[in-house]
Amino acid sequence: MAANGTGLPMARKPLAKIVTEDKQGNGMCHDDSAKGIKAQTIDELHSLQKKRSAPTTPLEGNQGAFASLPDDERRRQQLQSISASLASLTRGAGPKVVRGDPAAKSSQAVEHVAHRHHHHVEAPTISVSDDSSLKFTHVLYNLSPAELYEQAIKYEKGSFITSSGALATLSGAKTGRSPRDKRVVMDDTTQNELWWGRGSPNIEMDEHTFLVNRERAVDYLNSLDKVFVNDQFLNWDPQNRIKVRIVSARAYHSLFMHNMCIRPTDEELENFGTPDFTIYNAGQFPCNRYTHYMTSSTSTDLNLARKEMVILGTQYAGEMKKGLFSVMHYLMPKRQILSLHSGCNMGIDGDVALFFGLSGTGKTTLSTDHNRYLIGDDEHCWSDYGVSNIEGGCYAKCIDLSREKEPDIWNAIKFGTVLENVVFDEHTREVEYGDKSVTENTRAAYPIEYIPNAKLPCIGPHPKNVILLACDAFGVLPPVSKLNLAQTMYHFISGYTALVAGTEDGIKEPTATFSACFGAAFIMLHPTKYAAMLAEKMQKHGATGWLVNTGWSGGSYGSGNRIKLAYTRRIIDAIHSGSLLNATYEKTDVFGLEIPTEIEGVPSEILRPENTWGDKKAYKNTLLKLGGLFKNNFETFTNYKIGKDTMLTQEILAAGPNF
Repeated sequence: MAANGTGLPMARKPLAKIVTEDKQGNGMCHDDSAKGIKAQTIDELHSLQKKRSAPTTPLEGNQGAFASLPDDERRRQQLQSISASLASLTRGAGPKVVRGDPAAKSSQAVEHVAHRHHHHVEAPTISVSDDSSLKFTHVLYNLSPAELYEQAIKYEKGSFITSSGALATLSGAKTGRSPRDKRVVMDDTTQNELWWGRGSPNIEMDEHTFLVNRERAVDYLNSLDKVFVNDQFLNWDPQNRIKVRIVSARAYHSLFMHNMCIRPTDEELENFGTPDFTIYNAGQFPCNRYTHYMTSSTSTDLNLARKEMVILGTQYAGEMKKGLFSVMHYLMPKRQILSLHSGCNMGIDGDVALFFGLSGTGKTTLSTDHNRYLIGDDEHCWSDYGVSNIEGGCYAKCIDLSREKEPDIWNAIKFGTVLENVVFDEHTREVEYGDKSVTENTRAAYPIEYIPNAKLPCIGPHPKNVILLACDAFGVLPPVSKLNLAQTMYHFISGYTALVAGTEDGIKEPTATFSACFGAAFIMLHPTKYAAMLAEKMQKHGATGWLVNTGWSGGSYGSGNRIKLAYTRRIIDAIHSGSLLNATYEKTDVFGLEIPTEIEGVPSEILRPENTWGDKKAYKNTLLKLGGLFKNNFETFTNYKIGKDTMLTQEILAAGPNF
């Protein structure tokens, strides 16, 4: 303000009066562009922003006791169930749990608190022996993908939204499974039921050691301000589905399992009750190296009697997926249901095919067919009713992924998908799928409904064809062979493929790899038990076994050529259509495989491998070498008796290489 001669500020001239149009003719001005909000504070405004979701269908007619309870009582019992899951076995009580994010003020509501003894006691006396008895554990229960995105972006370093909308995350120091750190409790039951010893993936631990690790995991989870809890299902067969609960510390793990397990409807979640199996994922916390049986800071432990799994020292999410698969490999055969590490699809006429194959054999590529419905890409059950997918999602490799080669997987990487350990442009957030800077084992986990031709629900009739895939880098197996039952069992137990291993001076040669039942790392019983069940179901339902080589022809790796994918697809099409059953067949030496003399769209000369080799002597020597590798591998299983006598065992042995 300017000053006058007195040193005092001059009076400000009054502003001109603002004249507005009186739209209502009552002398008052109104802004009629929108009604005023009800909120008086920013917190109230935020509360108006979020609308509580309601069940999609009414609950009338639902006879479940849990669902018929009043809402408050049902929520209380739900929290009691979670509290019991997190119970300390030494202190005898579960934590005080409250539902909601600790950052939200409303989550402190007293009526949502549950605190219960591990055993069923109505009014336990809580002994305040340490600070864990004085705090709340906030439970983030079955959050949606959008909510989990928010949690990951806010609180987990290394979480970003990519340009496609997928959530990119890091799994820490471990970017793959740690099979040598997997332990299974050996007790009076499992000692006689499970496969132990040479070749087995099951490394024993005792009950006490498991409880030590469980206590360590539970104490770690209870020390956190919040934990994520997923209640979900395994197996699309409604008569044989398993209820699983996953307790984890990371939004990444919760979203991963949201995608990979079967997502309950609102009504199913209302009536979920007590889980059949529980995972305690405390992967950010190491196991105690001084604990008996521990050989590293990582340990994934299964206790089949307690129906629990404990994860310490690894944040790789695949441990949860495959841990549950191992559980299904134990539980399902007890119900006379065959659990399978396979892809599965179905034609428009209802013909179902199973695809078995190790990494690099083309299992995902060949089971994903635009002309057929995808039932699942990895884990299945075969019961008296047909086949069913165990999972609710797909876990696809991303290394060198392109829109042209794998359009379905490419298009599935969108909002809701978890991308593990990928590299992306800092500014555009576009993923560089060829970049192996973090790991070659980059992965995408997405719900199966992200695949356009997914069969929902993921069930189908009995399989018509069982296809065993092998990428034979030795170049001596035929592109396709029809197998009898004994041969199917032999090659199923063998689980063969060949990897290309680099050596010094640029010399490369194939290396044979065998994995029993095409998934040795996950099976619980002896491989011959799964093979016998497979043969029984194939025989009962008239399925045909096939061995398909997606590897080399005309020589081993380095001298021959890989069989063209177009030819392999023609072979698979001929299997699906049934035309290959009517072909003329001839037998090969050593392996005694029946091979067709002609397939439409496939050059006849490649159907018999020796025809494509210029050096016949080299072919014979390589064939005998591979046959010897098969024999050496199968020695692990030769002393195992199948059935009431040894006749079936002898038939399987006779179905192998003969020279």
